[in-house]
Amino acid sequence: MPKQPNHSLDNAIEALDLVKAYPTGRGTPPVHALAGVTLSVRPGEVFGLLGPNGAGKSTTVKILSTLTQATSGRAVVAGHDVATDPDAVRHAIGLVSQRASSAPMMTGRESLMLAARIHGLHRREAARRSGELLERFGLVAAADRLTRTYSGGMQRKLDVAVGLVGQPTVLFLDEPTTGLDPEARSQMWEEVASLSRRERLTVLLTTHYLEEADHLADRLVIVDAGRVVAEGTPEALKSALQGDSVILELADVSTGSVAAQRLSNLPMLLDVTQEGKVVRARATSGTTALPVVLADLEQA
Repeated sequence: MPKQPNHSLDNAIEALDLVKAYPTGRGTPPVHALAGVTLSVRPGEVFGLLGPNGAGKSTTVKILSTLTQATSGRAVVAGHDVATDPDAVRHAIGLVSQRASSAPMMTGRESLMLAARIHGLHRREAARRSGELLERFGLVAAADRLTRTYSGGMQRKLDVAVGLVGQPTVLFLDEPTTGLDPEARSQMWEEVASLSRRERLTVLLTTHYLEEADHLADRLVIVDAGRVVAEGTPEALKSALQGDSVILELADVSTGSVAAQRLSNLPMLLDVTQEGKVVRARATSGTTALPVVLADLEQA
């Protein structure tokens, strides 16, 4: 069982027993997207929310950012209760959702100016802030191009810049690197790390990439089926796993699925999972297991 977090008014984010249930309307029990999520995030910390698709990560972010209300439980962000004082929460946070936040027929500069004006900045201050963010994210050369011409990496940089326009104290990043190529992902990692290091900005990051949580998060929780199943630093969580990792990349997703099914039957492998065409497992001894694994796949 994960330990209970140390709740304190000094924490930037606190959530206690968050439940989100969606009625089915068919006389059947409601569907629970969250079934009692509890967590706390310290100021200036990069906190990871790790789990597979459908685990409840985005629902947690929606509740903490006031986009939806919890069925039960309590959450406090930047010292404000998300249920009773949502306006104060919105003034204190930035949100980068999974989908692009800028209009494709606007330029990067126009997107930032619009966001700044919505945040209440006067035109001159909005222009100054927009220019500052374009410079910071290396988008000056593309500032006056339509955002529909941006690459995936440029688009995500602009999304983060839009999330920072209001100079928030807490930033929510909901799977910010999904779909990016390795170079763009690495650049985004560097920027996220610098946000916390240079500005003491609190960042809550959701991801289903193990390496992303390991690289960025000071602490993290792992959620599955709407519950927290593990909590701690990346190093502590990795040290709790005995044995070696076995990682196999197959030709395509369907082959990966077949391989995962076969390898699940090998007694020397534990926790066999599939992510696209990549199959992961744990073994007491990877050196011993790997020849057996390859032989089994060769037979198939």
